[in-house]
Amino acid sequence: MKLHNPFRVAFVATLGVGLGLLLITSIQTLSTILLYVGTALFLSLGLDPIVAWLERRRLPRWLAVLITILTVLLAFAGIVVMVLPIIIDQVGQLVAEVTKLLNRPTIWDDVREWINSIFPNLDLEAVFEQAQQWAIENVGTITGGVIGAGIAFFSGLTGAFIVLILTIYFTATTPALKRSVYQLVPASKRPRFIDLSEQITDSVGYYVIGQVSLGVTNGVLSAIFLSIIGAPFPAVLAVIAFFFSLIPLVGTLIGSAIIVLTCLIPGLGSPQTAIVAAIYYAIYMQLEAYVISPRIMNRAVSVPGAVVVIAALAGGSLLGLLGALIAIPVAASILIIYRQVVIPRQNER
Repeated sequence: MKLHNPFRVAFVATLGVGLGLLLITSIQTLSTILLYVGTALFLSLGLDPIVAWLERRRLPRWLAVLITILTVLLAFAGIVVMVLPIIIDQVGQLVAEVTKLLNRPTIWDDVREWINSIFPNLDLEAVFEQAQQWAIENVGTITGGVIGAGIAFFSGLTGAFIVLILTIYFTATTPALKRSVYQLVPASKRPRFIDLSEQITDSVGYYVIGQVSLGVTNGVLSAIFLSIIGAPFPAVLAVIAFFFSLIPLVGTLIGSAIIVLTCLIPGLGSPQTAIVAAIYYAIYMQLEAYVISPRIMNRAVSVPGAVVVIAALAGGSLLGLLGALIAIPVAASILIIYRQVVIPRQNER
Protein backbone atom coordinates (compact mmCIF):
# COMPACT_ATOMS: atom_id res chain seq x y z
CA MET A 1 0.00 0.00 0.00
CA LYS A 2 1.38 3.40 -0.92
CA LEU A 3 2.06 5.91 1.80
CA HIS A 4 -0.24 8.65 0.47
CA ASN A 5 -3.37 6.42 0.38
CA PRO A 6 -4.20 6.72 4.11
CA PHE A 7 -4.01 10.51 3.88
CA ARG A 8 -6.23 10.53 0.82
CA VAL A 9 -8.77 8.29 2.53
CA ALA A 10 -8.73 10.49 5.63
CA PHE A 11 -9.10 13.62 3.49
CA VAL A 12 -12.07 12.19 1.58
CA ALA A 13 -13.68 10.98 4.83
CA THR A 14 -13.25 14.44 6.36
CA LEU A 15 -14.87 16.02 3.31
CA GLY A 16 -17.75 13.54 3.54
CA VAL A 17 -18.32 14.36 7.21
CA GLY A 18 -18.15 18.08 6.46
CA LEU A 19 -20.66 17.80 3.63
CA GLY A 20 -22.95 15.76 5.87
CA LEU A 21 -22.80 18.39 8.62
CA LEU A 22 -23.41 21.11 6.04
CA LEU A 23 -26.45 19.23 4.73
CA ILE A 24 -27.87 18.75 8.22
CA THR A 25 -27.30 22.43 9.06
CA SER A 26 -28.98 23.48 5.80
CA ILE A 27 -32.00 21.30 6.54
CA GLN A 28 -32.28 22.79 10.03
CA THR A 29 -32.03 26.31 8.61
CA LEU A 30 -34.69 25.59 6.00
CA SER A 31 -36.90 23.56 8.37
CA THR A 32 -39.67 26.20 8.42
CA ILE A 33 -39.77 26.45 4.63
CA LEU A 34 -39.70 22.67 4.27
CA LEU A 35 -42.56 22.48 6.77
CA TYR A 36 -44.59 24.95 4.68
CA VAL A 37 -43.89 22.97 1.51
CA GLY A 38 -44.76 19.66 3.15
CA THR A 39 -48.02 21.04 4.56
CA ALA A 40 -49.00 22.50 1.18
CA LEU A 41 -48.24 19.21 -0.60
CA PHE A 42 -50.30 17.33 1.97
CA LEU A 43 -53.27 19.67 1.52
CA SER A 44 -52.98 19.69 -2.27
CA LEU A 45 -53.11 15.89 -2.31
CA GLY A 46 -56.23 16.16 -0.19
CA LEU A 47 -57.85 18.45 -2.78
CA ASP A 48 -56.70 16.39 -5.77
CA PRO A 49 -59.49 13.75 -5.50
CA ILE A 50 -62.08 16.54 -5.68
CA VAL A 51 -60.36 18.02 -8.73
CA ALA A 52 -60.19 14.59 -10.35
CA TRP A 53 -63.91 14.06 -9.70
CA LEU A 54 -64.70 17.36 -11.43
CA GLU A 55 -62.43 16.42 -14.34
CA ARG A 56 -64.40 13.21 -14.80
CA ARG A 57 -67.44 15.50 -15.29
CA ARG A 58 -65.70 16.82 -18.43
CA LEU A 59 -64.43 20.02 -16.85
CA PRO A 60 -60.98 21.28 -17.91
CA ARG A 61 -58.23 21.03 -15.30
CA TRP A 62 -57.92 24.77 -14.73
CA LEU A 63 -61.66 25.15 -14.18
CA ALA A 64 -61.80 22.15 -11.82
CA VAL A 65 -58.93 23.59 -9.77
CA LEU A 66 -60.56 27.03 -9.73
CA ILE A 67 -63.91 25.63 -8.58
CA THR A 68 -62.25 23.51 -5.89
CA ILE A 69 -60.13 26.33 -4.49
CA LEU A 70 -62.99 28.84 -4.56
CA THR A 71 -65.35 26.35 -2.93
CA VAL A 72 -62.89 25.67 -0.11
CA LEU A 73 -62.17 29.38 0.42
CA LEU A 74 -65.86 30.32 0.31
CA ALA A 75 -66.74 27.50 2.72
CA PHE A 76 -64.01 28.64 5.11
CA ALA A 77 -65.07 32.28 4.77
CA GLY A 78 -68.70 31.33 5.31
CA ILE A 79 -67.85 29.42 8.47
CA VAL A 80 -65.80 32.36 9.74
CA VAL A 81 -68.57 34.86 8.94
CA MET A 82 -71.23 32.71 10.61
CA VAL A 83 -69.24 31.51 13.60
CA LEU A 84 -66.85 34.38 14.37
CA PRO A 85 -69.52 36.88 15.60
CA ILE A 86 -71.02 34.15 17.78
CA ILE A 87 -67.61 33.18 19.11
CA ILE A 88 -66.69 36.81 19.83
CA ASP A 89 -70.01 37.33 21.61
CA GLN A 90 -69.72 34.14 23.62
CA VAL A 91 -66.06 34.71 24.50
CA GLY A 92 -67.08 38.18 25.65
CA GLN A 93 -69.76 36.59 27.84
CA LEU A 94 -67.16 34.16 29.18
CA VAL A 95 -64.75 37.00 30.05
CA ALA A 96 -67.60 38.95 31.67
CA GLU A 97 -68.65 35.96 33.78
CA VAL A 98 -65.08 35.23 34.85
CA THR A 99 -64.55 38.92 35.68
CA LYS A 100 -67.79 38.94 37.67
CA LEU A 101 -66.67 35.81 39.47
CA LEU A 102 -63.28 37.32 40.32
CA ASN A 103 -64.86 40.60 41.48
CA ARG A 104 -67.10 38.93 44.02
CA PRO A 105 -66.32 40.39 47.48
CA THR A 106 -65.85 36.95 48.99
CA ILE A 107 -64.05 35.27 46.09
CA TRP A 108 -60.58 35.36 47.66
CA ASP A 109 -61.97 34.42 51.05
CA ASP A 110 -63.68 31.44 49.43
CA VAL A 111 -60.45 30.46 47.68
CA ARG A 112 -58.46 30.77 50.89
CA GLU A 113 -61.02 28.67 52.76
CA TRP A 114 -61.00 26.02 50.04
CA ILE A 115 -57.18 25.85 49.96
CA ASN A 116 -56.97 25.72 53.77
CA SER A 117 -59.47 22.87 53.82
CA ILE A 118 -57.17 20.86 51.53
CA PHE A 119 -53.78 22.06 52.86
CA PRO A 120 -54.41 23.15 56.47
CA ASN A 121 -50.69 23.70 57.23
CA LEU A 122 -50.01 25.86 54.17
CA ASP A 123 -49.02 29.50 54.84
CA LEU A 124 -50.98 31.31 52.11
CA GLU A 125 -49.54 34.73 52.94
CA ALA A 126 -46.01 33.45 52.39
CA VAL A 127 -47.05 31.81 49.13
CA PHE A 128 -48.62 35.05 47.86
CA GLU A 129 -45.54 37.05 48.87
CA GLN A 130 -43.26 34.62 47.06
CA ALA A 131 -45.49 34.76 43.98
CA GLN A 132 -45.43 38.57 43.95
CA GLN A 133 -41.65 38.63 44.44
CA TRP A 134 -41.19 36.13 41.60
CA ALA A 135 -43.42 38.20 39.30
CA ILE A 136 -41.44 41.37 40.06
CA GLU A 137 -38.09 39.66 39.51
CA ASN A 138 -39.19 38.06 36.25
CA VAL A 139 -41.21 40.92 34.78
CA GLY A 140 -38.78 41.16 31.85
CA THR A 141 -39.12 37.46 31.08
CA ILE A 142 -42.92 37.65 31.30
CA THR A 143 -43.02 40.70 29.02
CA GLY A 144 -40.67 39.00 26.57
CA GLY A 145 -42.90 35.94 26.58
CA VAL A 146 -45.96 38.05 25.79
CA ILE A 147 -44.11 39.80 22.95
CA GLY A 148 -42.85 36.43 21.69
CA ALA A 149 -46.40 35.08 21.70
CA GLY A 150 -47.55 38.06 19.63
CA ILE A 151 -44.72 37.58 17.15
CA ALA A 152 -45.51 33.87 16.94
CA PHE A 153 -49.16 34.69 16.24
CA PHE A 154 -48.33 36.99 13.32
CA SER A 155 -45.72 34.52 12.07
CA GLY A 156 -48.44 31.87 12.11
CA LEU A 157 -50.70 34.10 10.01
CA THR A 158 -47.87 34.69 7.54
CA GLY A 159 -47.14 30.97 7.40
CA ALA A 160 -50.81 30.19 6.80
CA PHE A 161 -50.88 32.63 3.88
CA ILE A 162 -47.71 31.07 2.40
CA VAL A 163 -49.17 27.58 2.77
CA LEU A 164 -52.38 28.76 1.06
CA ILE A 165 -50.46 30.12 -1.94
CA LEU A 166 -48.32 26.97 -2.20
CA THR A 167 -51.40 24.76 -1.91
CA ILE A 168 -53.08 26.56 -4.79
CA TYR A 169 -49.92 26.25 -6.89
CA PHE A 170 -49.39 22.55 -6.11
CA THR A 171 -53.06 21.75 -6.73
CA ALA A 172 -52.95 23.45 -10.11
CA THR A 173 -49.69 21.78 -11.18
CA THR A 174 -50.08 18.31 -9.63
CA PRO A 175 -50.12 16.44 -13.00
CA ALA A 176 -47.04 18.30 -14.23
CA LEU A 177 -45.20 17.62 -10.97
CA LYS A 178 -46.08 13.94 -11.17
CA ARG A 179 -44.91 13.70 -14.77
CA SER A 180 -41.61 15.35 -13.87
CA VAL A 181 -41.03 12.81 -11.10
CA TYR A 182 -42.08 9.90 -13.30
CA GLN A 183 -39.53 10.90 -15.95
CA LEU A 184 -36.73 10.24 -13.46
CA VAL A 185 -37.62 6.53 -13.36
CA PRO A 186 -36.30 4.17 -16.08
CA ALA A 187 -38.89 3.45 -18.78
CA SER A 188 -38.91 -0.28 -18.02
CA LYS A 189 -39.96 0.33 -14.41
CA ARG A 190 -42.05 3.43 -14.98
CA PRO A 191 -45.54 1.80 -15.27
CA ARG A 192 -45.10 -0.01 -11.95
CA PHE A 193 -43.75 3.13 -10.30
CA ILE A 194 -46.69 5.19 -11.62
CA ASP A 195 -49.18 2.63 -10.33
CA LEU A 196 -47.69 2.64 -6.82
CA SER A 197 -47.39 6.44 -6.81
CA GLU A 198 -51.03 6.87 -7.77
CA GLN A 199 -52.11 4.47 -5.03
CA ILE A 200 -50.05 6.38 -2.46
CA THR A 201 -51.27 9.85 -3.52
CA ASP A 202 -54.88 8.63 -3.62
CA SER A 203 -54.45 7.20 -0.13
CA VAL A 204 -53.16 10.53 1.20
CA GLY A 205 -55.90 12.49 -0.57
CA TYR A 206 -58.74 10.34 0.70
CA TYR A 207 -57.23 10.37 4.19
CA VAL A 208 -57.29 14.20 4.29
CA ILE A 209 -60.89 14.25 3.06
CA GLY A 210 -61.86 11.56 5.55
CA GLN A 211 -60.26 13.34 8.50
CA VAL A 212 -61.97 16.62 7.62
CA SER A 213 -65.28 14.75 7.26
CA LEU A 214 -64.85 13.31 10.76
CA GLY A 215 -64.17 16.81 12.10
CA VAL A 216 -67.24 18.26 10.38
CA THR A 217 -69.41 15.41 11.68
CA ASN A 218 -68.24 15.92 15.25
CA GLY A 219 -68.54 19.70 15.02
CA VAL A 220 -72.08 19.70 13.63
CA LEU A 221 -73.37 17.04 16.04
CA SER A 222 -71.68 18.83 18.96
CA ALA A 223 -73.28 22.15 18.02
CA ILE A 224 -76.75 20.55 17.89
CA PHE A 225 -76.41 18.51 21.06
CA LEU A 226 -74.75 21.22 23.17
CA SER A 227 -77.46 23.70 22.14
CA ILE A 228 -80.16 21.21 23.16
CA ILE A 229 -78.71 20.56 26.64
CA GLY A 230 -78.03 24.26 27.23
CA ALA A 231 -74.25 23.97 27.46
CA PRO A 232 -72.31 27.25 27.70
CA PHE A 233 -70.99 28.68 24.46
CA PRO A 234 -72.09 25.86 22.12
CA ALA A 235 -70.61 27.53 19.02
CA VAL A 236 -67.18 27.85 20.62
CA LEU A 237 -67.30 24.29 21.89
CA ALA A 238 -68.42 23.00 18.48
CA VAL A 239 -65.40 24.69 16.85
CA ILE A 240 -63.18 23.07 19.50
CA ALA A 241 -64.74 19.69 18.71
CA PHE A 242 -64.12 20.17 14.98
CA PHE A 243 -60.45 21.15 15.24
CA PHE A 244 -59.54 18.52 17.81
CA SER A 245 -61.23 15.83 15.70
CA LEU A 246 -58.62 16.55 13.02
CA ILE A 247 -55.97 15.11 15.36
CA PRO A 248 -55.74 11.32 14.95
CA LEU A 249 -56.39 8.93 17.85
CA VAL A 250 -56.53 11.30 20.83
CA GLY A 251 -58.02 14.44 19.30
CA THR A 252 -61.67 13.61 19.94
CA LEU A 253 -60.89 12.53 23.51
CA ILE A 254 -58.99 15.73 24.32
CA GLY A 255 -61.66 17.93 22.73
CA SER A 256 -64.41 16.09 24.60
CA ALA A 257 -62.57 16.52 27.91
CA ILE A 258 -62.22 20.28 27.29
CA ILE A 259 -65.92 20.56 26.49
CA VAL A 260 -66.98 18.61 29.60
CA LEU A 261 -64.72 20.70 31.83
CA THR A 262 -66.14 23.89 30.29
CA CYS A 263 -69.62 22.70 31.25
CA LEU A 264 -68.44 22.65 34.89
CA ILE A 265 -67.57 26.37 35.03
CA PRO A 266 -69.54 27.87 37.95
CA GLY A 267 -72.26 30.24 36.83
CA LEU A 268 -72.11 29.02 33.24
CA GLY A 269 -72.70 25.30 33.35
CA SER A 270 -73.68 22.73 35.93
CA PRO A 271 -72.58 19.26 37.03
CA GLN A 272 -75.72 17.81 35.44
CA THR A 273 -74.88 19.39 32.07
CA ALA A 274 -71.29 18.13 32.33
CA ILE A 275 -72.47 14.59 33.13
CA VAL A 276 -74.88 14.57 30.18
CA ALA A 277 -72.12 15.88 27.88
CA ALA A 278 -69.69 13.26 29.18
CA ILE A 279 -72.21 10.47 28.50
CA TYR A 280 -72.87 11.82 25.01
CA TYR A 281 -69.18 11.99 24.09
CA ALA A 282 -68.51 8.56 25.54
CA ILE A 283 -71.21 7.18 23.24
CA TYR A 284 -70.07 9.31 20.29
CA MET A 285 -66.46 8.16 20.57
CA GLN A 286 -67.62 4.54 20.39
CA LEU A 287 -69.77 5.30 17.35
CA GLU A 288 -66.91 7.20 15.72
CA ALA A 289 -64.42 4.40 16.35
CA TYR A 290 -66.61 1.51 15.20
CA VAL A 291 -69.18 3.01 12.79
CA ILE A 292 -68.41 6.51 11.48
CA SER A 293 -64.63 6.32 11.08
CA PRO A 294 -64.52 2.91 9.32
CA ARG A 295 -67.17 4.02 6.83
CA ILE A 296 -65.49 7.34 6.06
CA MET A 297 -61.88 6.13 6.12
CA ASN A 298 -62.46 2.81 4.34
CA ARG A 299 -61.19 4.16 1.01
CA ALA A 300 -58.37 6.15 2.54
CA VAL A 301 -56.06 3.94 4.56
CA SER A 302 -55.88 0.32 5.61
CA VAL A 303 -53.43 0.24 8.50
CA PRO A 304 -53.40 -2.11 11.52
CA GLY A 305 -54.28 -0.47 14.83
CA ALA A 306 -50.85 -0.98 16.40
CA VAL A 307 -49.15 0.62 13.38
CA VAL A 308 -51.56 3.58 13.59
CA VAL A 309 -50.63 4.20 17.25
CA ILE A 310 -46.88 3.86 16.64
CA ALA A 311 -46.99 6.04 13.51
CA ALA A 312 -49.00 8.79 15.20
CA LEU A 313 -46.69 8.85 18.25
CA ALA A 314 -43.57 8.90 16.08
CA GLY A 315 -44.94 11.59 13.77
CA GLY A 316 -46.05 13.73 16.69
CA SER A 317 -42.61 13.47 18.31
CA LEU A 318 -40.81 14.45 15.08
CA LEU A 319 -43.06 17.18 13.63
CA GLY A 320 -45.69 17.90 16.25
CA LEU A 321 -49.31 18.19 15.11
CA LEU A 322 -48.43 18.06 11.40
CA GLY A 323 -46.38 14.92 11.98
CA ALA A 324 -49.29 13.24 13.75
CA LEU A 325 -51.59 14.18 10.85
CA ILE A 326 -49.36 12.85 8.07
CA ALA A 327 -47.98 9.85 9.99
CA ILE A 328 -50.93 7.56 9.20
CA PRO A 329 -50.97 8.09 5.39
CA VAL A 330 -47.17 7.76 5.41
CA ALA A 331 -47.53 4.46 7.25
CA ALA A 332 -50.17 3.38 4.73
CA SER A 333 -47.82 4.29 1.88
CA ILE A 334 -45.01 2.23 3.41
CA LEU A 335 -47.39 -0.71 3.80
CA ILE A 336 -48.40 -0.42 0.12
CA ILE A 337 -44.74 -0.60 -0.90
CA TYR A 338 -44.12 -3.46 1.53
CA ARG A 339 -47.06 -5.52 0.29
CA GLN A 340 -46.70 -4.87 -3.43
CA VAL A 341 -42.92 -4.58 -3.83
CA VAL A 342 -40.97 -6.14 -0.98
CA ILE A 343 -43.06 -9.28 -0.43
CA PRO A 344 -43.35 -10.20 -4.15
CA ARG A 345 -39.60 -9.83 -4.54
CA GLN A 346 -38.97 -12.04 -1.52
CA ASN A 347 -41.37 -14.65 -2.91
CA GLU A 348 -39.51 -14.70 -6.24
CA ARG A 349 -36.25 -15.71 -4.61
